[in-house]
Amino acid sequence: MIQLPVTMMGQAYTLMCKEGEEGALQAAVDYLDKRMCAIRDGGKIKGNDRIAVMVALGIAAELLSTKAPAGPLSELSMAEVQQQIQHMHTVLDQALTPQENLF
Repeated sequence: MIQLPVTMMGQAYTLMCKEGEEGALQAAVDYLDKRMCAIRDGGKIKGNDRIAVMVALGIAAELLSTKAPAGPLSELSMAEVQQQIQHMHTVLDQALTPQENLF
């Protein structure tokens, strides 16, 4: 593990990452800093913690609405895939519970 000094919204942080992953971490920091500064500069939200939460919610929404480029699930968003998986777990649990009582 190595230490990577970074700056977000003018504040210095030291982050840990695996050797060779510095570029990816720095890209993530730059992306987050850009998003946080945009919200801060918009002037509607005050406080770094609130800004961070708003950015996190925005990124989570983007992730959950992302669709696979090709394949059987390409028409579903990540959130819809998660719902399908949860439904499958429920069906399997219901089907397997009577089996557990046999032992």
